[in-house]
Amino acid sequence: MMDGLKVKENVTAKRILIVDDAATVRMYHRGILESAGYAVEEAMNGIEALEKSLEAPFDLYVVDVNMPKLNGYGFLSELRQQENPQQPAIMVSTEAASGDEIAAYRAGANSYLIKPVQPTQLLTYARLMLGEAPQ
Repeated sequence: MMDGLKVKENVTAKRILIVDDAATVRMYHRGILESAGYAVEEAMNGIEALEKSLEAPFDLYVVDVNMPKLNGYGFLSELRQQENPQQPAIMVSTEAASGDEIAAYRAGANSYLIKPVQPTQLLTYARLMLGEAPQ
């Protein structure tokens, strides 16, 4: 040990993938999560999200329901069939009927939030899903 020298821990930011076809929603969620120190990537639909998840799994997925090519339900169903399917997923949607929430859980969502999501709500759920203490 050297006097006066502090060893910095190698802390890697948790990786989050935002899956939404609306650029404004992706930017909004990204700003909230990056300001909390997370490493955030984006996908415009379920197909792009699956490709990114196969390259390197994420610690958390924030997924919209209604998207072209492959919707959120389809993406989560496919994700849950991969080799390492236990990464948590928060489904975020404008669909507010109880049947939509049930469909999200059946597809593999761990949580269901209705748009527009407040910043503190998104961060609280993200931290809980990542096993961190809410602040």
